[in-house]
Amino acid sequence: MERNYTPADHLLMRLQQGLSILAPRNDIGRKNPSQHTEEPELQDRERRHAAGLMRVNHAGEVAAQALYHGQALTARNPQVREHLLKAAAEEQDHLRWCEERLGELGEGPSKLKPLWYAGSFAIGAAAGLAGDKWSLGFVAETEKQVSEHLGEHLQNLPEQDEKSRSIISTMQADETRHGHEAEEAGGRQLPLPIRELMKRAAKVMKRAAYRF
Repeated sequence: MERNYTPADHLLMRLQQGLSILAPRNDIGRKNPSQHTEEPELQDRERRHAAGLMRVNHAGEVAAQALYHGQALTARNPQVREHLLKAAAEEQDHLRWCEERLGELGEGPSKLKPLWYAGSFAIGAAAGLAGDKWSLGFVAETEKQVSEHLGEHLQNLPEQDEKSRSIISTMQADETRHGHEAEEAGGRQLPLPIRELMKRAAKVMKRAAYRF
């Protein structure tokens, strides 16, 4: 028999997902796209810069997971909820890849990881309360902006760091696809002031995550 989950059930499931995101990851998913790429010789400054970019990417994925979970919690249509959770599950590979690359570079994820998750979960839940079409539109705009900043990272990485570049390129392709899928599912374009506010908030997170 199919179980009908209560709002409390959904909240507990989303919290459990959040705790799993904050814990070290040992999942088995898609293979790391950089696994067969030779480790480059990097100057210490280049290594720290590459690690800073990968830490930003990891923080962004933590935030993305939280947004998806918050939106799924308040989604009204079960199909929209499943769409959000499927996208979140696919992007868990990004977290693992970023963590693996950070370890190879001798660094770790942002120490502000719980803050990124909690704040983004609240934003995602609020977006879901606005309605499923607005929620999907929020996904589409988020993925668009993430894809753009990943493109900037591809340009700013040390030229010889093909390991980080292969990871970021794969992530960018996934983000672009998820954005298009959200649009095709009926997502509405967000008003310009909201899109600009999202960009400003992302800049704050990127600056903090790069350093901490």
